[in-house]
Amino acid sequence: MTKLTKNRKIVQEKIDIGKQYSLEEAATLVKEVTTTKFDASVDVNVRLGIDPKKSNQMVRGVVTLPHGTGKTFKVLVLCTPEKEEEAKAAGADFVGLDEYIEKIKKGWTDVDVIITMPPVMAKVGQLGRILGPRGLMPNPKTGTVTMEVGKAVDEVKKGKIDFKVDKFGIIHSAVGKVSFEPNKIVENVREFVNMVNKLKPSAAKGTYIQSVYISSTMSPGIKIDTKSI
Repeated sequence: MTKLTKNRKIVQEKIDIGKQYSLEEAATLVKEVTTTKFDASVDVNVRLGIDPKKSNQMVRGVVTLPHGTGKTFKVLVLCTPEKEEEAKAAGADFVGLDEYIEKIKKGWTDVDVIITMPPVMAKVGQLGRILGPRGLMPNPKTGTVTMEVGKAVDEVKKGKIDFKVDKFGIIHSAVGKVSFEPNKIVENVREFVNMVNKLKPSAAKGTYIQSVYISSTMSPGIKIDTKSI
């Protein structure tokens, strides 16, 4: 039997596995049970009462967290020359078109978000096999294919994230850092879950949001009473 470390014992003593915590309690507790030496991410996991295999029950969307995720996103904008200054002024880390398409074809994907324009999607579409599996393919539904590239860059930099239910009917997302004050974690989680709730498919029957857990990197999950959200 594996011997529990001192930190693990402390964590287990603080979390009551059978209890549902209020969102406010969980936001404070997740900070107390995090023992990593780095500023760990705070993640939320939402289990939905849907069948993700059915296209009419797919849940996907975007949300702008009030306090961001605490992560600095590297943004690439693939655009025509007349839009380059707009993208740079908004804070894009990389701006261009053909030269970056060639770099990506050779294996470069050192970015977190790619934003592009409808007129160049024919070129960007060639990168689907590379960008798709990495979750980097621009999509009009997430606001990453737009003529307003400056606005899109600004929103990403301020904390706009996209999410999608997985094959098990669960949505996972980072919603902050352990260094955040508890009230900021609360507000971010509430905004995230409320957006998921708004996206309930009309075909979904029964209880839609079945459970919500928050955790930090390498910490156990803390179950939240959904009524407190």
